[in-house]
Amino acid sequence: MNEIIRVPNIGNGDGEVIELFVQAGDRIEAEQSILTLESDKASMEVPTPKAGVIKSLKVNLGDRLKEGDELIVLETEDAEVSVPMHALVQPTAPNVEPTGAHATEMPSVAAPGNSTQQVLVPDIGSSGKAQIIEIQVKVGDSVEADQSLITLESDKASMEIPSPSPGVVESLNVKLNDQIGSGDLILVLKVAGEMGVKPQAPKEVPASVETPAASSTATIAHPPGDQKNEIATQASNVVLAKASAKVHAGPAVRQLAREFGVDLSAVGASGPHGRILKEDVQVYVKAMMQKAKEAPAAAAGATSGAGISPIPVVDFSRFGEIEEVPMPRLMQVGAANLHRSWLNVPHVTQFDSADVTELEAFRNAHKAFAEKAGVKLTILPLLLKSCAHLLTELPDFNSSLAPNGKAIIRKKYVNIGFAVDTPDGLLVPVIKNVDQKSLLQLAAEAASLADKARTKKLSSDEMQGAGFTISSLGHIGGTGFTPIVNAPEVAILGVSKATIQPVWDGNAFQPKLMLPLSLSYDHRVINGAAAARFTKRLSALLGDLRELLM
Repeated sequence: MNEIIRVPNIGNGDGEVIELFVQAGDRIEAEQSILTLESDKASMEVPTPKAGVIKSLKVNLGDRLKEGDELIVLETEDAEVSVPMHALVQPTAPNVEPTGAHATEMPSVAAPGNSTQQVLVPDIGSSGKAQIIEIQVKVGDSVEADQSLITLESDKASMEIPSPSPGVVESLNVKLNDQIGSGDLILVLKVAGEMGVKPQAPKEVPASVETPAASSTATIAHPPGDQKNEIATQASNVVLAKASAKVHAGPAVRQLAREFGVDLSAVGASGPHGRILKEDVQVYVKAMMQKAKEAPAAAAGATSGAGISPIPVVDFSRFGEIEEVPMPRLMQVGAANLHRSWLNVPHVTQFDSADVTELEAFRNAHKAFAEKAGVKLTILPLLLKSCAHLLTELPDFNSSLAPNGKAIIRKKYVNIGFAVDTPDGLLVPVIKNVDQKSLLQLAAEAASLADKARTKKLSSDEMQGAGFTISSLGHIGGTGFTPIVNAPEVAILGVSKATIQPVWDGNAFQPKLMLPLSLSYDHRVINGAAAARFTKRLSALLGDLRELLM
């Protein structure tokens, strides 16, 4: 037959489902735990009163349940004898004060004629002992009713013991890590006037029945009710479960973590036996706030890359003497831009070499002419002119990806930026309308902008509007590198140091001046074939400037 199993008496209020131990189709035994409920002060496992097969599950994680709510539909055998649910689960949060015919006494008493009250350990549902893992008050503290005094933990339970009355802690009779059990003295509370609880004669218990699977006994008196009389039965297996098998924390700590939105599995534990305390959660929250405040500009500037684990913090001073030098503001801004581009742009680099033997001969032949015009003819103006010509042939390299990622924005103007190394960091001034200017005009403008960059006199307008960038390291050295695209541009040309190399001409090796080229590009806009055509065509232009006239 099918039977609906409901939430038993769990005291006042409701609880949240924080663990589910079963699912539809599972076979379970009598007293096997179905789920864990958690309130503000306690967590408890709710067992089934019968054995059987679960036909359907009526609850989900996060549901809030109260007494009488449906839990599962259980298929049982008629001959099976069940244990009443009220004998299996009773209110386990010590701050809940039962009322009515089924009330049990709060284990704290006051001596007649005085204003002190002894606070004892209540029935914790076990004949064994529980360890004190947290003491939340000290002698002299004022406490309110239901304020937590200590936290107990056994191998299967954790609970906070609240104060039964408001008052002042006169003496503390326990210490951290003590093993205590039901009825042991916790502290003496000084209460005002008649606030102490008067001693009452213990209720008579007609009988007690031991459940075979129970590991401990606890007796509850059940006086006759309006409908029928019940003989007192035993409440067994009162379990206060931890809300997660991965962490070790009490209900109050878990509530604090939920308020802050903290994942307890990420919090370090400083309490006994690896237990997470409230202070641990507070320290974690402060650390996260501080980390967000001190995050480098690079992280703040990135528009994607979420979920990437941060680089671990290392105390380098452990290994020897160190010096911390602040980064100039210019370097910080540059780092943010580079980081953002690297995270957003799928980079690919195409390598090639251009034969610039004839180009270098042309440059040397016209040095004097350029000097008479007041400029120095370097390879940069020749690169600018060649790239400008090529950008009109292959316009996708002078474009940007539309914000929606569904179109390419081609630019009709040819503005090219060039990287300048300065003492404070990298700057990229921009020469406008490169395709409309002569080599001497380009040489003069490049020299002027480079000087402004080094003397910090570049205007904002002189650093904006580029559709393509050239980064030349030829004056320093190197055989190649992978420049980072200066987004929202889609390509950047890296130029390394030209060297004499043997080149086969079909009959013999000839010494040729070869210039290494490194073209990095945004693979969303530029494919590999287009990039290869670009570097091949650029090599041809640099190899014979007469092609610029074609």
